[in-house]
Formats: sequence, structure tokens, C-alpha cells
Amino acid sequence: MKNNRITELFGIEYPVVQGGMVWCSGWRLASAVSNAGGLGLLGAGSMHPETLLEHINKMKAATDKPWGVNVPLMYPEIDRLMKMIIDEGVKVVFTSAGSPKKFTPMLHEAGIKVAHVVSSSKFAAKCEEAGVDAIVAEGFEAGGHNGREETTTMTLIPQVRKATTKPLIAAGGIASGEAMLAAMALGAEGIQAGTLFALTEESSASEEFKKRCTELAEGDTMLCLKKIAPTRLIKNALYTKLAEAEDKGATADELREILGRAASKRGIFEGDMESGELEIGQIVSAIKTIKPVSEVMKELISGFEKAKERVALL
Repeated sequence: MKNNRITELFGIEYPVVQGGMVWCSGWRLASAVSNAGGLGLLGAGSMHPETLLEHINKMKAATDKPWGVNVPLMYPEIDRLMKMIIDEGVKVVFTSAGSPKKFTPMLHEAGIKVAHVVSSSKFAAKCEEAGVDAIVAEGFEAGGHNGREETTTMTLIPQVRKATTKPLIAAGGIASGEAMLAAMALGAEGIQAGTLFALTEESSASEEFKKRCTELAEGDTMLCLKKIAPTRLIKNALYTKLAEAEDKGATADELREILGRAASKRGIFEGDMESGELEIGQIVSAIKTIKPVSEVMKELISGFEKAKERVALL
């Protein structure tokens, strides 16, 4: 597991990346993951530029290990944000929700490693053409925004592996060492975990959100908002309104009106469990306790090693 292309590319101990999740991935979570041997990412998607700058400065003080920033390319002030990231000497950027073609050369010129998140082998090939350093292939088990293809991680990873020569990171439904080993058996060289780290002590999600997540069973999350951007949500009062509206043929604008302003902030960050947008992955049903990142990482790596030994005996 050590000394593969992912660990060498980012200079990390384990090929484990923490997803840059909105309202969860502040400096406390990202620095804890980096200090535990993985790659912590600040989630810029829920931060104003000034807020991100504050978190970047706190990251610099909290860890001397590699870390990065996740940037959704639909970010409203994207040019300003990218300039700030370069000016602040950030070394790693993970991009998503758009084409990496425009910003990758600029980031490379500044000495920044670039990874991009995709949901299909078609987009993976385009990422290779754009010159990214690594590709994250995310199955639709993942929480939050998902690809329209609705391709599962187990189906996606081997096809992306065939479509690109770039270092490959698997994401979507991975929250154990066993799942990590399975992803690598399918062709990945590392994993990105979101839900697993969203439900840790260092995550900036509200305690109400974390508690609700530990009570969920299989089937308690569903893909929704397909006319805007497919998003995996916990079933609650807001989800029910959205699902009923979608069934009746609501337009994208009508769905946005039901969502209201800052819906994910209301739910994840402020703890409104009924009228908030509660984004989390399917694997949430396997997580029943909130632990510190250091413990989660130890269990992940230990589980990987034990699973590898068990498989070797088959």
C-alpha cells in the first residue's frame, strides 16, 4: 500500500484522501487527516474567499504534512479563489463539477498538483487530455453531488482504469479497510473517503447532523434533485417535499424554490434536521459511532492489512 503512485505524488504515508465536503471539511478535520498520514482537503465549496484564507492560515499552523484544497469549478468567484490559492502557496488542488482544462496549466505553472473528480470513463479520458496529475473516480454511492450516470463504484473503477494511465483514486461508498482493498483490486491506487471523515470528532458538521447519521439504516439516503444536480440526501421533510415535487414534474426553478437559500448549511452545519438539506453517502448506515480521526485512520489501515492477509489465504 505504501510507496505507490498516490503516496509518491502527494508525499503522504497512506493513499487515503479525505473528501473536501461542504460544511464538514474545515482546518480541524483536514489537518487531523494529514497528521494521521493521509491527505486532508479543505472544502472550499462552502467558504467565502476570506473564510478559505482563514482556514489556509490555520492549516499552515496545524500541520507540516501535505494537504490541499477541494474546489468545485462552479464556484461563483472561481478566478479570485484560484489566484488566492496560488498566492498562498497551496501545493495540492482537487477540482470537481466542471472541466479542469482551464485551470490545470495555471496551477501547474505554480507548482501545484491537480486531481479532478469524475463519474465516468469518458470524463476520465478528458481529464488525462487536460493534463491533471491524478483522477478521482466517484461512484454514485457517494454523498452530496453525484454524476448523472448513476454508475456504482464497483462498476466505475475498472472501466476508468482502462480509460486512463493516470494515478487513480476510488471514491463512493468506501469507509473500511475491506472496501479500500476491494477498490485497489479493481484498479485504484488510493481512496477518497467523505462520509467516513464527515462523521468524526474533528468534522465541522453539527452534532445534530452527526447523531442523525449514526441512526440511519440502509435505504435512508436517496438520489434527488436530478433536474438541478443529482444529490444524495437523507430522507427528511425537505427530501419528501422535493421527491413529491419531482414526481409531479416540477421544474428546476420550482425545486430551487423548495430548497430555499443555503439549504445544505441549514442542515449539515446548523443542525436543522427537517428543513435542511442533509448530504451524506450510502455507507453512512455502517457508521454508528463518532470517533477522532486518528482512531478512524488506524482502524482503516488495520482493516486493510487484515483483509489483505485474509484474501491471501483464499
